[in-house]
Amino acid sequence: MSEAATRDTEADPALLDRLRLIEDQPLADRAAALSAVHDELRRRLEAGDAGAGPT
Repeated sequence: MSEAATRDTEADPALLDRLRLIEDQPLADRAAALSAVHDELRRRLEAGDAGAGPT
């Protein structure tokens, strides 16, 4: 299996669906929607890091 195929099977199906919908939008709308996804994912990662504490 290729690396891209492996990533797709490990990714959140809802996120993949959302990204596919975004890719069908006009460029300006797509840029804004991808920026929103980026911000949401960043917040999730930062929230997960805050609870991890030092190792």
